[in-house]
Amino acid sequence: MTGSKQRGTVIIIVLWTAVLLTVLVTAMASKVRLSAKTAMNNQEASLNLPELMSAVSQAEMELMLERMPRPLGETLAEDEDGEILEPKYRFDGEPLELSYPLAEDVVVRIYDHGGKINLNRIPRRNMQLLIEKRLGGEEADPQQVQDLLSAWTDWTDLNDLEGINGAEKDYYQDLELPYSPRNNPELDTVEELLQVRGFAELFEGVNLDAAFTIYGTQRNVNLNLATREAMELLPGLDDELIENILAFRGIKDLNTREDLAQIVPLENLLQLSGWVGNETSNVYSVFVYPRLELEQEPYETLLQSDPFLNRDLVTQAYMEIIEVRNYTSLPVIYKIDPYGQLPDTGPPRVAVEDYLFD
Repeated sequence: MTGSKQRGTVIIIVLWTAVLLTVLVTAMASKVRLSAKTAMNNQEASLNLPELMSAVSQAEMELMLERMPRPLGETLAEDEDGEILEPKYRFDGEPLELSYPLAEDVVVRIYDHGGKINLNRIPRRNMQLLIEKRLGGEEADPQQVQDLLSAWTDWTDLNDLEGINGAEKDYYQDLELPYSPRNNPELDTVEELLQVRGFAELFEGVNLDAAFTIYGTQRNVNLNLATREAMELLPGLDDELIENILAFRGIKDLNTREDLAQIVPLENLLQLSGWVGNETSNVYSVFVYPRLELEQEPYETLLQSDPFLNRDLVTQAYMEIIEVRNYTSLPVIYKIDPYGQLPDTGPPRVAVEDYLFD
């Protein structure tokens, strides 16, 4: 009987040893695979880096060339009506063909900050309208709107005097991780918006860098350059109108109120009019990244079910925010992010042919 117990104990020990060895081997194999994958990715990144940095320099040169006098006799692209398409509107985030040859496997996208909402220039009334839209428009709770607006006002004013239902130094210092309010109308980053009481919840899920800017002097948003993320915040625009604008501007510039009235109903246009203009900026977000090659057959199958599928699945890329003042001096670099989050790069989700107007 004792021998049977000993044999049972030995079997249990052997089984447990086998299990432990299996776990150890699996863990080691996973670690080896992860290390190999990391090494491969690092090698690929190091091989791509010279091409990417070259593309960044070429993008900067493209922006400097834009500020040079136009060559005599240059023929500019025209729309269906024979009107010249504004060259500077090409910095709207679409993949660019640069003046100097670019490596075929590199994509360059440039976003003019004239297509974003400027947090350092936004009037108080417009911030109220923006808050109302985020809270449901006409369904928004007026008291909640006013509380958030008071918090924004207290953050950007020049003193520690708390407004009605606002938030000043005492509120922020009592937080688990305390900090002080800006008390200045000039924010240092767009992410600072999330530090204002209630604004982290208000803008949850929004790509802030795509929707907002803190650079430049422009007060309006140029719809020829606007990102989806910025347009989604503008009063008077819904998803359908945003897609219509993207489709329209792909074939014709939005230069006048009449152009905009072709795609935006009067009621919506009245809400939108205080937000939009034709200003451009000297500040740009430049994204560069290796082109992602998709397998043709599976992708064609997906296109059959969704004709408006984004053909570029890259969502993060090397990014610089730069200011280009003229063509005689180098750009000023404000921010570098090796893993910058791209704005929504999908094509218009409506048929462009619907917007070939007479």
